Amino acid sequence: MLSTMLKGKLHMAAVTQAELWYDGSCAIDADLVDLAGLREFEQIDIYNVNNGERFTTYVILAERGSGTISMNGAAARKVQVGDRVIIGAYGQYTEEQLENYKPRLVYLDEKNKVERTTNTIPMQLV
Repeated sequence: MLSTMLKGKLHMAAVTQAELWYDGSCAIDADLVDLAGLREFEQIDIYNVNNGERFTTYVILAERGSGTISMNGAAARKVQVGDRVIIGAYGQYTEEQLENYKPRLVYLDEKNKVERTTNTIPMQLV
């Protein structure tokens, strides 16, 4: 049996552009793509923290070090520039692979600079 698990995410990325008439996708700073363990053309889910929209698209690369997070095509209708989003990718893993499984979690500030990286999320306390 395979389990679908979070592979990597960019947490609280700030949308820098919304280009309706560009090929549908999400352009992401190539440095951030690498850090989160994502790949060009990989399917991603996007969760807009500002308005609750959730949608699926794919990664295209933006200039390294640019901080770009651009929603393109139909995805541009789901965001406003400045919205904070969570970008996640998932993978399927066997039980054996899960023994050493660690997601790549990248936390960003409002300028899409890395605040920290980790592979765990603290337990939520009541």
